[in-house]
Amino acid sequence: MSISLTAAVRRELLRHPGVTEGTHRFGGIEFRLGRHELGHLHGEYIADLPFPRRVRDELVADGRALAHHVLPNSGWVSRHVESPDDVAVVVELFRMSYERAAAAQARRRAGDVAQEDAAAGARSDDDPQEAAA
Repeated sequence: MSISLTAAVRRELLRHPGVTEGTHRFGGIEFRLGRHELGHLHGEYIADLPFPRRVRDELVADGRALAHHVLPNSGWVSRHVESPDDVAVVVELFRMSYERAAAAQARRRAGDVAQEDAAAGARSDDDPQEAAA
């Protein structure tokens, strides 16, 4: 018996910290990392995932995805699932989406830490008591 699309995607994504599953606003199941949607499933037959337009173009050119079924001129892609091989491709697309979102989240956090460090350094330079502490 082959594993369902939903089960395969859950197994891949929900092992990562911060990934959540919920109901998508247009039906189906969506997966998020923080506020960033990693993609969503319409039952066991269609997966929709967001990518930058450049990545979308590569995925479509390689035959790993189609332009989104509703928003074909966006960075979104769709993948129809008709076989176990398609499930494996969808899992890989979700892995790519997660990795992009996790890297963006790490960059944001690094920027926040750098801003906090710079602010703390500025406070220490202004307040000799704080600098001595």
